[in-house]
Amino acid sequence: MALRLGDIAPDFEFHDYLNNSWAILFSHPDDYTPVCTTELSAVALSYADFESRGVKLIGLSANDVASHAGWIKDIDNLAPGSPNVDFPIIADADRKVSTLYGMLDNLDKTNVDKKGIPFTVRTVFVIDPAKQIRLTIAYPASTGRNFPELLRVIDSLQLGDKYKITTPANWQPGEKVIVHPSVQGEKVKELFGDKVETVYPYLRFTPDPSKTAA
Repeated sequence: MALRLGDIAPDFEFHDYLNNSWAILFSHPDDYTPVCTTELSAVALSYADFESRGVKLIGLSANDVASHAGWIKDIDNLAPGSPNVDFPIIADADRKVSTLYGMLDNLDKTNVDKKGIPFTVRTVFVIDPAKQIRLTIAYPASTGRNFPELLRVIDSLQLGDKYKITTPANWQPGEKVIVHPSVQGEKVKELFGDKVETVYPYLRFTPDPSKTAA
């Protein structure tokens, strides 16, 4: 059965590593490949942004540890003088974790190893401190991911966990948010004061509470 939002992330001896942190588990089809190399470099460049949000990063590729070690040198050299890769990359040559998380490619018939065994697609799992899966995305092997979008999602999820809000389309931190539909009656004023803009009874905007509370 496919993993769904709200499921507990399958443990492959990494729950203890996560401890009480948020995490992003993201897979890569293969070491020494062009799109994957640019992605890992991009993640290294934005590592501090994830760390400041209490997010641990965990990569995965269907290769062994020795292959990862050599490939990381190429990744680090892609942007000289920039932060190096400073997060673990799971060596999943036997595809155990990939199979557990449903990461293997069933679309691109060229995305296989020399034995014809599928590599992964570019999957993303955002996992919260309770080990619940909060977001899943799967990109094809041919398309690199947008990591600023993952930061935006983390900001939205963490803000929604702290306050009774949701975030609208194309939202960016600091912009107006939506009062959660479950907040009704006197509770609206109690939580958001008079700073509520009612467009429809079911669509009520309010300033980003993390900014107004500061």
